[in-house]
Amino acid sequence: MSHVVSRLPVIVGFGGVNAAGRSSGHHGYRRMVLESLDAQERQDTLAALAVMMGLVSTDGDGYRDAEGTCYSLDEIEQHFAGQVRDGTLVRRIERTFFDVDAAHWQKSVNLQGADDQALSFEMAERDLPEPVPADWQLEPLGERRVKVTLVQGLEAKVDSYRDIPAKSAGQLPRGFDPGAHYNSRFHPRALQLAVVGASDAIQSMGIAWQQVADAIEPDQVGVYASSVMSQLDENGLGGLLQSRLKGGRVSAKQCPLGLNTMPADFINAYLIGSVGHTSALTGACASFLYNLRAAVEDIASGKVRLAVVGNAEAPITQEIIDGYATMGALASEDKLKKLDDTEQVDWRRSSRPFGDNCGFTIAEASQYVVLMDDALAVELGADIHGAVSDVFINADGFKKSISAPGAGNYITMAKAVAAARAIVGEESVRTRSMVQAHGSSTPQNRVTESEILDQVARTFGIEQWPVSAVKAFVGHSLSAASGEQLVASLGVFKYGIIPGVKTIDRVADDVLGERLHIPLKDLERRNDPLDVVFLNSKGFGGNNATASVLAPHVVERMLAKRYGEQVIGAYRERRESVRAQAAAYDKAASRGEFRVLYHFGENLIDERQIEMDGQGVRLPGYRQPINLAFTNRFADMT
Repeated sequence: MSHVVSRLPVIVGFGGVNAAGRSSGHHGYRRMVLESLDAQERQDTLAALAVMMGLVSTDGDGYRDAEGTCYSLDEIEQHFAGQVRDGTLVRRIERTFFDVDAAHWQKSVNLQGADDQALSFEMAERDLPEPVPADWQLEPLGERRVKVTLVQGLEAKVDSYRDIPAKSAGQLPRGFDPGAHYNSRFHPRALQLAVVGASDAIQSMGIAWQQVADAIEPDQVGVYASSVMSQLDENGLGGLLQSRLKGGRVSAKQCPLGLNTMPADFINAYLIGSVGHTSALTGACASFLYNLRAAVEDIASGKVRLAVVGNAEAPITQEIIDGYATMGALASEDKLKKLDDTEQVDWRRSSRPFGDNCGFTIAEASQYVVLMDDALAVELGADIHGAVSDVFINADGFKKSISAPGAGNYITMAKAVAAARAIVGEESVRTRSMVQAHGSSTPQNRVTESEILDQVARTFGIEQWPVSAVKAFVGHSLSAASGEQLVASLGVFKYGIIPGVKTIDRVADDVLGERLHIPLKDLERRNDPLDVVFLNSKGFGGNNATASVLAPHVVERMLAKRYGEQVIGAYRERRESVRAQAAAYDKAASRGEFRVLYHFGENLIDERQIEMDGQGVRLPGYRQPINLAFTNRFADMT
């Protein structure tokens, strides 16, 4: 059988937003390693976050607060660094969500009349229940009011407020409202995050979407996006399910907008106008890697040439937190107090991967990447931030508990390392690779994941394997979690700094780390850059996934071998203007000008103008036709 040459899926854009800030331009990554940056990078990061949080504004010529006071970059750091630090990363849940000390619920009570008398009260006729219960005795009072008498008393629900034990979360930077940047009326928060995150990724390319669309056939675009928890706030399925119990009405938008496919649907319909492939895969906490694998395989096989991949999650609701807390999965106030032997909890350190911990910290986030096949990237001069060579997914086999870890992650990690070894060589894997661990901050995860990583390291001759865990900074965003790992890895490639697990004082005694290096401070690799990063995810139900991500210098070396230095030299020249456009977008976004892509009711396809023949389909508004000249891929069987 002849060797089949695969197209390499390269990363040409990335964006989103999480507790660390905006992803494009490496801003969120730089927040994680803030203390390891030089002065200029640190001040630029703080200033962009200060603008994003509404602490200051800028027109590109200095910064001003709400009272008109002007600040230089140095003064921004002096006056606002504390507020930026306090208002980002994992922290106590803020009242814009709900009051964790007095969260609303309804208490069931049994009301009886005083002194063994019947219970009676007055009410308006229009407020009577339908139908009136058989044991209600009604006496008209005039003016459309009635007296109600109940011999047996009344079962009722009354507003109450109680403490929520899990009081921290990875929240968007304080003051940043994603829905304020486009016409987001009635959109659930996770859908708002999807629109803002995908728009950020697309614009970060530095290539106008229309230029990309003109270069490929309309059906050679793929969108792979979802939300694993659906949209469970008031504007989505949460409001749908609560409406009858609250005495309200279901809206026409809550059901459709609540579906977990909506992120993909909105990107297609309102951001890029795609008629290509669409997919919304979910695999619990590994959902991003599920979507990434589908995109990588479709690009490698030539089914699509460009893919928008990502997930958005907004799980900071009382109901979702109640659900995970009841499972015992979240870090609670009492458990943290006991762990630290203190009455004052440091919520900033509630997420503690591989340390002495007691549960994960939930988070909201939106992370998207844009992939192209290598030929399209070279043709357009796209700036390549890395490449995803493989994503492996394996289940656990028979399980005693659906939430318990199992054998599948041993398989995915071993296959990912072996596949990378086949591409970059044994030496690169042994000495120039690292792991972005799932690192959920549960006692079970710290043991089981470390055992897997240590055994894989032993198998492949790796010693002191660097292991990072971004959940220490941003919490666990469920479906988007591996997107946060990927974006952080691109930052590591760019700056050579591996984020340390800075929320722990030491690695826990039961972590098997003989061959692992879990740094507690940022680890610099500027002089010894990494060639490959492995993203690892362990999801409920046995949804294990591991991806291999190649560094941009490795990708460029591979492209030079495939295309030759002359072609790559011309590519580098085209790339300069693309980088300039990407920098211009980053500068505008750092000034608060996100320019979110959202085209509602625009550029609709007039179906009467669709033309087709046996060779292709032509759509109005699209430069290239859709090819219908198929060949028989089962020719050896027919």
